[in-house]
Amino acid sequence: MEVHELAIAGAWVFTPRQHTDGRGTFLEWFRSESVTKAIGHSFDLAQANHSVSRRGTLRGVHYADIPPSQAKYVTCVHGRVLDCVVDIRVGSPTYGTHAAVVLDDVDRRGLYLAEGLGHAFMALTDDTAISYLCSTTYNPSREHGIDPLDPDLALPWPLDVPPLLSEKDAQAPALKAAEAAGLLPSYPDCLAFYASLRSQHGRGQ
Repeated sequence: MEVHELAIAGAWVFTPRQHTDGRGTFLEWFRSESVTKAIGHSFDLAQANHSVSRRGTLRGVHYADIPPSQAKYVTCVHGRVLDCVVDIRVGSPTYGTHAAVVLDDVDRRGLYLAEGLGHAFMALTDDTAISYLCSTTYNPSREHGIDPLDPDLALPWPLDVPPLLSEKDAQAPALKAAEAAGLLPSYPDCLAFYASLRSQHGRGQ
């Protein structure tokens, strides 16, 4: 499995080796030891999610309060998406920037994003299916969103695909408004949390 760290600290892309013959294709879309080696601690699985979206569906930018927030490992099992990791950690050197990755059923990449990062994706094909593993369970009282069409974020959604948003995502605040309201995670808090995860891993927990 090839591992590539993105420009935003805390985000990695994992490209699996695929084995194809006359029967079809086999691959490991997630391997814990590869993820652990990259992120420096174990990735504890608490919940697995699956979504199916029509072309143009735009989900995000979603994030959760830290601690514990929610780390994710995302893959596209059918179709194609443009997936964006957004650094919403106030004080981060890359605050307000994003890294975009195409996930599809051809290369079958996996995307890991650490706790405290924002996540959004747009389905580029009909019946696009996304599966993702989460480090914590969903807690609606700690979940938040940022407007995925915020011009200050300038996320690279394709102009030829009309975005389809949920009412909740359409009403989400812009990044500056969320920061002013004190809704965003701080970079020092995130670093401290990452350090605690590495420390627990070092003790064999």
